Amino acid sequence: MQGLLDIIPPSCLAISVSCAFLYIVDALQKVQIDKTSSDEIETGTIPVLFKIFMPFTPNAMPIARGESFAEYRKEAAKQLLMAGYDGTVLDSHRFLALRILFTFTGIICGAGFIFAGKPIYGLLLLFVLYIYPQTWLRKTIAKRHLSIQKALPNVLDLLTLSVEAGKDFLTSLRDILSRRKRDPLGEELERTFREIQLGKKRAEALKDLVRRVQQSDLTSVINAIIQADELGVSIAQLLKIQGDQLRIKRFQRAEKMANEAPVKMLFPVAVFIFPSVLIIMGAPLAMQAMKAIFK
Repeated sequence: MQGLLDIIPPSCLAISVSCAFLYIVDALQKVQIDKTSSDEIETGTIPVLFKIFMPFTPNAMPIARGESFAEYRKEAAKQLLMAGYDGTVLDSHRFLALRILFTFTGIICGAGFIFAGKPIYGLLLLFVLYIYPQTWLRKTIAKRHLSIQKALPNVLDLLTLSVEAGKDFLTSLRDILSRRKRDPLGEELERTFREIQLGKKRAEALKDLVRRVQQSDLTSVINAIIQADELGVSIAQLLKIQGDQLRIKRFQRAEKMANEAPVKMLFPVAVFIFPSVLIIMGAPLAMQAMKAIFK
């Protein structure tokens, strides 16, 4: 029992240090070094920690270009494209080199903590540095997909109004993109529009958009537009139906999240809040009872 009580304080301290480290890392991600004009969002920005390690990536490139990492590079390239990185700022080779550098740094720092007699801190730091790049990439993809999901119904409404007013699809898309504030959905649509202008077939450019983004709502809308083109169906009516369906989905998604909130709150309440309240309210009563018993 005494051994268990001796483990609890350092374990709590390790959890607190890791939470503080993750908070600092999240705050550093929001620091923007390369500024652009105020009416445009930054594209292709990377976290400050990545920029610190970026000059050392050539040292890890021979390992990153190895044949054993071919499948990982392929998957990383797909995920980076989904996150909005087309290879000019961050490609799969650099990303893998960064992961190698982060892991190597974690091993060195972890070994230092172990030799200093604090193995828990060393292992925790190694774990955080190892998972940080992939966690950041997944978080970036989720954030980008959420932005596209929120903006898509409004864009469909504007397209519907423009097409019903007599404009063709491409002209309507060009006018909407020129007037909207730039966001992830606008970036992807603008890239698709430029590809069509350069001579790529519209159906092929739209399929490339689906493969590049891989967001479920956008995929269903683009597939419906491609099918309408092939069958000669009215695009205006199709866009209106798709917009209504996306609004219904958004309402259902919000309702689902609201219903899941009490269940998600149960664990932190039971683990963190309830024991604290129990200690605050029960400790004085327990002390008085013990005094009365041992008198």
